[in-house]
Amino acid sequence: MGSLLFLLLVIFPLSNDAAADCSKGDCMLLHNCSSNDDCGAGLYCFSCTLGFSGSKCVRSSTTDQFKLINNSLPFNKYAYLTTHNAFAIDGEPSQTGVPRVTITNQEDSITHQLSNGVRGLMLDMYAFDGDVWLCHSSQGQCHDYTAFEPAIGTLKEIEAFLSANPSEIVTLILEDYVHTQNGLKKVFSDAGLMKFWFPVTNMPRNGGDWPLFGDLDLLSSADGDGGRKTGSCPNRAESSNLDDKSKSLVLVNYFRSVLLKPVTCSDNSASLIDMLQTCHGAAGNRWANFVAVDYYKKSEGGGAFQAVDMLNGKLLCGCDNVDSCVAGTSSQACSPH
Repeated sequence: MGSLLFLLLVIFPLSNDAAADCSKGDCMLLHNCSSNDDCGAGLYCFSCTLGFSGSKCVRSSTTDQFKLINNSLPFNKYAYLTTHNAFAIDGEPSQTGVPRVTITNQEDSITHQLSNGVRGLMLDMYAFDGDVWLCHSSQGQCHDYTAFEPAIGTLKEIEAFLSANPSEIVTLILEDYVHTQNGLKKVFSDAGLMKFWFPVTNMPRNGGDWPLFGDLDLLSSADGDGGRKTGSCPNRAESSNLDDKSKSLVLVNYFRSVLLKPVTCSDNSASLIDMLQTCHGAAGNRWANFVAVDYYKKSEGGGAFQAVDMLNGKLLCGCDNVDSCVAGTSSQACSPH
C-alpha cells in the first residue's frame, strides 16, 4: 500500500565540440541542446545563465535509491527530495477572481513533481472562504490575492499518485493555519488520504528508528531546520536544535527568504551540497533526510537530484554518491565511477 508522511550518477561530460552532434534523445548531462527532445532519459534542456552559456541537458528526475540498493532499512535511513511551497506553481490561474499578488516557488504540477521523484511536499494550509485553502501568505491570514486553491484538489492529486504507486511513500510537511475543529482531518478524509495516514501514536520516540521502509503502510509529520549563510546551519526559531538526537528525522531548508528565480539554478547546485555538508556537522554528524528547495529542476547540471544522491550515498553505504553503493552492503563499499 502507498504511504503518506506529514511532517548521481556522475557522468563526465564530453567537450562542447564532442557533444555538438547529439540530438533526438542522445544528448547526455551538460551536452548542448536545443529542446527537451535532444536530451536523454531523466534530463531536460535548460539555460542557467549564471552557470553556463546557451542551453544544456540537466537532470530532471531522481535516482530511485530503493531499486538501486534496497528498501529494507528504516524510513529515517534514506533521503528524500522535497519541494518548498509545492503548491505555489507558476501560471496557476486565480480561483478567487482577484489577480494573485504573491510569490511562486515551483513550475511543475504536484503530479509531475511526484513523477519526477519528489517525495516531500511542503504545503501551507489556511482557513479561508469557509474551506481549507493552500495559500502563500503571512501572519496566518489568507487573502483573495494570496490564495492558490482549495487544498482538496492538491490532496486528491496525491491520493491518485499513491493509489497508482502503492509502494511509494509521500511526506507532507504542513504549515497549519486551520483553526476550525477537525478542519484538516475532514479535508484529508474527503480527499481519500486517511487510508494512507501513518498514526501519530506509531511514531518513534527519543530518536528511535522509524519502521522499515518496506513495511510502512502509512505516515505523519517531520520537523527540520535550515538556512543559507555559508558555513552556518541554524535551526528555525520554532524548532529543536539540529543536534537534538531525540528527533530522528532532519530537514534542511535551502531557499531564499526573498525568492530570486534567475539564481535558483546556481543556488540548487554546488552551494546546496556545501550546505548539506555543513548541516551534517550541525546536526550531530547526521545527514539530512529531507532537503527542501525552490524550483527543484533548475540547476547547473545535477542540482538537487545530485544532492539527494549524495545524501543517500552517505546514509546507505558511506559513499559520496548512491550510485557508488555496492548492492547488498551497508558500509564503505563503494564502486568506482
